[in-house]
Amino acid sequence: MIQLIGLLGILVASLLIVIKAADLFVDNLVDIGESLGISQIILGVTASAIGTSLPEFGSAMIATLTGSTEIGVGVVIGSNIWNIAGILGISAFFAGVIHTNRQEIMRDGMMTLLTALILMGFLLFVNEITRIVGIVLIIVYIGYFAILIRAQKESSKNSSKANNLRKSIKRKNIIFVIIGLIGLIIGCRLLVYSGVEIAKIAGIPEILVGLFALGIGTSAPEFVVTLTSAMKKLHSLSIGTVLGSNVFNIMIGIGVPALFINIPIEPLSIVFDAPVMVFVTSLLLLLAGWKMKLTRYAGLTLVVVYVSYIIIRIYISL
Repeated sequence: MIQLIGLLGILVASLLIVIKAADLFVDNLVDIGESLGISQIILGVTASAIGTSLPEFGSAMIATLTGSTEIGVGVVIGSNIWNIAGILGISAFFAGVIHTNRQEIMRDGMMTLLTALILMGFLLFVNEITRIVGIVLIIVYIGYFAILIRAQKESSKNSSKANNLRKSIKRKNIIFVIIGLIGLIIGCRLLVYSGVEIAKIAGIPEILVGLFALGIGTSAPEFVVTLTSAMKKLHSLSIGTVLGSNVFNIMIGIGVPALFINIPIEPLSIVFDAPVMVFVTSLLLLLAGWKMKLTRYAGLTLVVVYVSYIIIRIYISL
């Protein structure tokens, strides 16, 4: 009983930490972006996406290098499905709407879909992630990053606001971004730990613990940042964080571990999880690209899809 009370205390404390850390991270990241003339979407798919994807990357690396290779890939695929169907769905539902634009859909959205298709293609025809596959994934990510840098340079060149009203970066903004990111990682780690331990005490099946602790737990930073950004009406930062995170998770989260060891894939991930990842990505592009916004009803649709995925996944795994 004392242990359970302690874990509940850790759970509440970690929630408070991630909420405050997300505020620090988002607000100061936006200030830095404005100082440098960097657009919200570029910030989202680069700095925010990479920063909030560190738990997934770390989990995949540790799992792979310690021999739990199937878990490493499962973390990435499960997180990517949750990022779109869960995080963006919930964020759109509570924010009411997340506006987007053609560039976000055609460049970053299509890149997210392309990376999902590339991974599924390798899984179907190779059945494992080899070093060569890892190199290909990393090269693709470097190419995408180069496109983002070029886009930002063109945007800065054509924007009088970026050229004339740019202000210097304040040291406190940088410090608060770092503190916010560290707070997110530590807070989310405590959140996952306390949640898993409470689930064990409550006798919840291991498969449920695995699906939620790994797939959802490691994506907690993206969830908090995306929801916070959406509520603050920073729509491009919100959707950019998810799209950039999904690209990073696959290209780097799987590509880098594959440089050290061949990664075998669980058959169920090939025939079910990967196709679901491609489906929810395509669904997002259709829903968001229809009127260049993700409405509350579209968000609810994504959440329903995710709940259905979880139910089916548990059923076929038992």
